[in-house]
Amino acid sequence: MASLTIKVIFCMQLLPLLIGAFSVIRINGSWDVEEGMLRRRSGHQREFDYFKLSLLWPGTACRNTTRCCSSNACCRSNSPSVFTIHGLWPDYNDGTWPACCSGSKFDKKKISALLKPLRKYWPSFSCAPTSTCNHGKGTFWAHEWEKHGTCSYPVFLDEYQYFLMTLNVYFQYNVTGVLFEAGYVPSNSEKYPLGGIISAIQNAFHATPELICSGDAVEELRICFYKDLHPRDCASGSIIRSGRVSSGSCPRYVSLPTDGSWGNKQVAGISFKLCFAVHLLLIFAFI
Repeated sequence: MASLTIKVIFCMQLLPLLIGAFSVIRINGSWDVEEGMLRRRSGHQREFDYFKLSLLWPGTACRNTTRCCSSNACCRSNSPSVFTIHGLWPDYNDGTWPACCSGSKFDKKKISALLKPLRKYWPSFSCAPTSTCNHGKGTFWAHEWEKHGTCSYPVFLDEYQYFLMTLNVYFQYNVTGVLFEAGYVPSNSEKYPLGGIISAIQNAFHATPELICSGDAVEELRICFYKDLHPRDCASGSIIRSGRVSSGSCPRYVSLPTDGSWGNKQVAGISFKLCFAVHLLLIFAFI
């Protein structure tokens, strides 16, 4: 109640500025989990060389969420606070990749036994449908299976095995646990050395990861694996030159931002709208 009173007082203090210069700034922010990451189909689909497990940091994924829906994990009251799965991608050593290989279309019934862990550890952070092969649209899982999972043969023979083994690898190589133990915990104020995060992964898994950032916030962390699912260095991304470590789009110091639940965002949004409505009523009262 005290907090609400302070907010109302603050709104009243802003009234003269509102009357003197009546303007509205609209901020439109959106984040599409697939933006810039969809893999292109190109030429002959030879057998892949290694796997890349791409993990999303939810604090970065959710910070620009403006739309709530049942498929968006940012909307949950207990939104994820650990790295979640983006996908397990077959890649080539030359930096290219196969996509949309021959295989069956996604069938949710085939992974019905895995739905509980998939919803928790492999969620979507978007309301929009994602692209699938042959110019189709579908769920996040459909996209990952049809564009990437179908190219995992002969290591994975079917849809169920692809999702099951990806979950197994995710649990076995617990990136979140490694970073938390090393002191790299979620924070909206702390900045961590990129080299320290990379070193923590190297020490735990004996392999160099790849990181992708949005500004100074970690967006994705990727671990690479041989076909037998033992860790290996990623072919591109993290580079060590003259004792300095760089990784993709990340600066030297990065953050692991926390993100409040959608419910808290709604409260904040309602507070702003209430404040704005009070201003309007007061303006019209003096006209």
